[in-house]
Amino acid sequence: MELPAEIESSLCECGGITGLIGRLPPEEVVEEAVSTFRALADPLRLKILTLLAVQPLCVCVIRAVLGIADSRLSYHLSILKNAGLIAGEQSGNWIIYRLTEGGERVRGLLPGKKE
Repeated sequence: MELPAEIESSLCECGGITGLIGRLPPEEVVEEAVSTFRALADPLRLKILTLLAVQPLCVCVIRAVLGIADSRLSYHLSILKNAGLIAGEQSGNWIIYRLTEGGERVRGLLPGKKE
C-alpha cells in the first residue's frame, strides 16, 4: 500500500502498524468508555449529572427540577448507575444520589454555569 510520505515517515517512528496496535487501550477500557459515552448521550442524563455536580440529591428534588415521571427518572438513574457515574445511598425513606469518582471525572464535560 502506498502512503503519503509524511504518514509513512511518522508511522515508521511509532513502530508501524504493530506500534499503532500496541497503543490501543485494552478492550475493557474501551468498553468502559463506551458505557460512559452512551450514558452521557442523553439530555436528561446530562441534566441529572449537572444537578448532582452541585450537590447530592434525593429523587424527589431531581424529579421536581426536571419535571419528569418517576418511571422515566428511575430509568435514567439506572443507566447512570450502571455506567458507574452515580451512586445511591439509603438515608431513612430516601435514596440520596451523588456523583461517583467516575462521575467526578466527567464533571468538566457537563453543561451549566461554572462557578
